[in-house]
Amino acid sequence: MIPRLATALTAPLLELEGRLLARAPEIEQWFRAQWQDHTPPFYASVDLRNSGYKLAPVDTNLFPGGFNNLSDSMLPLAVQAAMMAIERICPDAKNLLLIPENHTRNLFYLANVARLAGILGRAGLNVRIGSLLPEIETATAIDLPGDERVMLEPLRRHDGRLGLEGFDPCAILLNNDLSAGVPEILGGLEEQVVIPPLAAGWHARRKSRHFAAYEEAGRALAGILGIDPWLIVPEFERCGSVNFRSREGQECLVNSVDTLLFRIRSKYREHGIEEEPFVVVKADAGTYGMGILMVRSPEEVRELNRKQRNKMAVVKEGLEVSEVIIQEGVRTVETVDEHVAEPVIYMIDRYVVGGFYRVHAGRGRDENLNAPGMEFRPLAFEASCSLPDACASPDAPANRYYAYGVIARLALVAAALELERGE
Repeated sequence: MIPRLATALTAPLLELEGRLLARAPEIEQWFRAQWQDHTPPFYASVDLRNSGYKLAPVDTNLFPGGFNNLSDSMLPLAVQAAMMAIERICPDAKNLLLIPENHTRNLFYLANVARLAGILGRAGLNVRIGSLLPEIETATAIDLPGDERVMLEPLRRHDGRLGLEGFDPCAILLNNDLSAGVPEILGGLEEQVVIPPLAAGWHARRKSRHFAAYEEAGRALAGILGIDPWLIVPEFERCGSVNFRSREGQECLVNSVDTLLFRIRSKYREHGIEEEPFVVVKADAGTYGMGILMVRSPEEVRELNRKQRNKMAVVKEGLEVSEVIIQEGVRTVETVDEHVAEPVIYMIDRYVVGGFYRVHAGRGRDENLNAPGMEFRPLAFEASCSLPDACASPDAPANRYYAYGVIARLALVAAALELERGE
């Protein structure tokens, strides 16, 4: 299933996709060289936006929580990629402990945990799920839709090792983004591999650092393609010491919005784009689509009402927002069943293993789709995002998916750089 695209026959999109196809050998050689020098995260998901003239990431998640939204046909790819990742990180691994988010009622998220555990189990691991929730004192089974069940067990710490009753893992996989910080029980572990590393959690990670690394990687790839890097790299600014309730840091926000809009307008003129630019103000750390504001002028920041400021003031786990990233707004022109959509690409190790369209019937093409009311439609990759069809048109399904995969893997390179520098 390929979405009906309003831009399917317009020149800018076709030109970008055409260049990706024409330079596919050089692109793959460049990626291979990157993975010789850098270690990819264990897994990641990337939210993309295709505006018809620009294809760029808008968010990269290092603790992806939507494996249940992937097509069943992609499971062999996911299993194979997981095998390679485990062999690289912990070649003697037999037992793996999976630690999820602190949810017991969000059955959709727990279906993701069950799917992830199934992938790892098929990769040859004994997988059990340990919960950080204090109320999980004994093994607790939770029934899921489709006659599935997930078993949550209480974590047990013995000296410098973490496991479960009667289960001593050599590796610990976090599907918990550590927004509230690193729990004491995870600190100071001995001879156990924690993946992703604790520094990948939102208590330490910043989106602005990720997109700075992405800009570096994007410029390198743009040089290979012979294009303006802006076509694949979103502009951004950052403000620290912000308090939305007290309006502390407001002038930094106003000036950054003004500066960024000026730069975007200049690029629009350069590329003949007749649209009104906008920017996205969002927390520099965090996920779940919280703390996000679309802005079209500096005055909108000055005139935020109390409700808007309170909404921006806190994110997941009730954490106060003190740092924000101001990011170029990238419209989406992709639709599924006439509803606005955006692709989300999933990777394990350095391989694309699937994806889905996030679809929202109540949102516009310049709005945040990661919001209540969204739906998910699996991307029907015939094999993977890495198999373009040189005999087909640039916007043929296989080639559109290849374009998605290139930009998503570019964000994965940026994540690798980000984690290395964070360490």
